[in-house]
Amino acid sequence: MRYGEGLLEEIRRRTDLVQLVGRRVKLIRKGRVMWGCCPFHAEKSPSFKVENERHAYKCFGCGAGGDAFKWLVETEGLSFPEAVEKLAGEAGVELPKWSPDDEAREQKKKSLYEIVDLAAQFYEAQLRENAGQEARNYLKRRGLDGAAAKQFRLGYAPASGQALIEFLKTKNVTQDDMVAAGLARPADENRGLRDFFFNRVMFAIADGRGRVIAFGGRALEEDAKPKYINSGENSLFSKGFNLYNFATARAAAIKAGTVLVAEGYMDVIALVRGGFAHAVAPLGTALTSDQLQLLWKTAPEPILAFDGDAAGQKAALRAAHLALPQLKAGYSLRFAFLPAGEDPDSYLAKSGPQAMRVLLDAALPLSEVLWRAETEGRDFSTPERRAGLERTLTGLTAQIGDAKVADYYRRDFDQKIFDSFKRRVQQPRQDRGPAYRGQPFRGKNQGPFRPQPGTAEAVSPAVKASLLARAGQAGQAREGALALKEVELAGLLLEKPALALSQGEKLAELVFRDPSLDRLRHELLNLAASGSSLEKAPVLNHFMRLGMAELLARLGATSKPGAPIPESMPEDETEARFLRAAADFRAMAEGEPERDRALRRFAAEGSEEAWHEARRLLRSSHE
Repeated sequence: MRYGEGLLEEIRRRTDLVQLVGRRVKLIRKGRVMWGCCPFHAEKSPSFKVENERHAYKCFGCGAGGDAFKWLVETEGLSFPEAVEKLAGEAGVELPKWSPDDEAREQKKKSLYEIVDLAAQFYEAQLRENAGQEARNYLKRRGLDGAAAKQFRLGYAPASGQALIEFLKTKNVTQDDMVAAGLARPADENRGLRDFFFNRVMFAIADGRGRVIAFGGRALEEDAKPKYINSGENSLFSKGFNLYNFATARAAAIKAGTVLVAEGYMDVIALVRGGFAHAVAPLGTALTSDQLQLLWKTAPEPILAFDGDAAGQKAALRAAHLALPQLKAGYSLRFAFLPAGEDPDSYLAKSGPQAMRVLLDAALPLSEVLWRAETEGRDFSTPERRAGLERTLTGLTAQIGDAKVADYYRRDFDQKIFDSFKRRVQQPRQDRGPAYRGQPFRGKNQGPFRPQPGTAEAVSPAVKASLLARAGQAGQAREGALALKEVELAGLLLEKPALALSQGEKLAELVFRDPSLDRLRHELLNLAASGSSLEKAPVLNHFMRLGMAELLARLGATSKPGAPIPESMPEDETEARFLRAAADFRAMAEGEPERDRALRRFAAEGSEEAWHEARRLLRSSHE
């Protein structure tokens, strides 16, 4: 293969397959999938499905199917390299220069895949032989039978240290290729060529396409060190770039809306057999940055399920700190902690799948894990210690690269600190002094009541109720204003779709509360990322094919394909109006959390300070 799989996957990811196929086939949205009449055979009712999530098309009538590359090969008569070059150009992916040496290396890698698969077949066969009895006994003790061994391609590496080498020789595999594939250790001064694995239960490790690229081995001798080893790094395998069971878990993860990350092979096998087909695991190391990106390509909030011991807590915190600089809007981690002394394998065996589901549903967000790591079991009885905590949390927030996410973390930690240390606890009513038993006396000409300084609850119930009622009315007014501003922004985007190119960064930062408008925003960003032409008429017709006719009509855009487009306003004026509206929208939306916190504090305290802050923020929302 001329191009590496990583490069091809990047082109697939950036290609809007729905738009590509839609150039030739009229597609209609049904749920999350697009359907149309198959272009490869005559049919009257649609049986041809196109999915951007899976980057694939499939006809249930004639069986035709494939990805974006195959689509161009079959519909435009291009060769595979030509299809790659065309899609790469449209997606803005730069292709590497290719040489005869590159071609030779690619052919060499292809042969190594075949050699590693031969080794997998050998290990599987050895597990069924007499020599594999001890390995079978171990698997049986762990609750795994022959069906599980077949499903996960489990095997056994014989103890002789030469068995695999001798087998591969019969298949005409050279010693150099055995070493290159990570299956044999090279000869040295003291020993000759020998198997990389021996007397171990074997776990086949596959890449994202399901091809076996390496192995993990679990020692059968209890005093063997290390207990688990993986294949060494080679041209096929880098443990920091792969996840165990990822190829089969990916489809289940898309369906489940999340991906479940455990710590080891046996945990993943137990989870899959317990009904959690979306389970994966790192390969004997802590989660890496590349593995995190792989997880985020599959689901926006992976759940990390760690053992309920000190090592599990440490691993969770390490993963949390790894994620911080890479967080972005909508993408994070959640953490599920098992009871002390348990791992997913043992917990499922003792408590069953339903208990595991309950535990996963209660997974903690990343921010809560960081907060607990810095506060649980610690003494903050002095001002200096509390100030130290604030400094630590500020340092954590500073690691977040996305400014918007960092701002929300800062607010979340501020609220936690306020709730934990700064909120004043109201005294029981019977312990209050005389001044609390009713509204203090005010002379006839003293004017409206104002809070009295220096009291824990200086505002009367009537004044408190009045301010909170005004806050509720103001909140409703702001919600209406935000909704109108969203409609204004969406209308401007339809007036000039190219704003998704010139103002893409600002558009990506906006989050509309109306789901239909936010979908329109996402679709425009996807079109911009795919390199599509963002002229008004084609974009409106594209939205029509997506089933958004009702929304277009609501926004005053054309409602029928081919209908005349209303006269447009000058481009400069459209962009200027968009920028003003976007700035107004962000200011309105960003003020909400601060106002909400101030009102919650005032409702709880009723203090002079909280009263003034709530009034100030309410006034500012009307300015």
